[in-house]
Amino acid sequence: MEPRDRLTNIATLLGAALAWVVVLIIVTTQDPRTSGQAAFAGAVAIGAAVGLTTVPLLWLAIFSRHARIAYRGDWIRAFRRGGWVAFVSALFVLLRLEQAFSLPIALFVLVIVGVAEATLSVDR
Repeated sequence: MEPRDRLTNIATLLGAALAWVVVLIIVTTQDPRTSGQAAFAGAVAIGAAVGLTTVPLLWLAIFSRHARIAYRGDWIRAFRRGGWVAFVSALFVLLRLEQAFSLPIALFVLVIVGVAEATLSVDR
């Protein structure tokens, strides 16, 4: 692991900590049931916080799977997968707030994201 990898991990975790502070502020000061903007802002903040939290963990999983060798494109893959996690988290929060969340919808979204990620992850 090179110093740039450590710095990227630390920067991403600091960004995640900042996003969690934003989530805390939104959750404690706004009511998502009365304000549509608060619901959307909360969902986006939760999605960003969860996504940024998972990026370093996803990169470390890739790093350990590659026998502790950092290959080119590993960070791009980790950020892309973190983006998927952020999108799914925000979507699930919004669906739950709109009382439209159900198991078939959740499974459909997860399968679509899995297929999209499998398609993008193919080594050419």
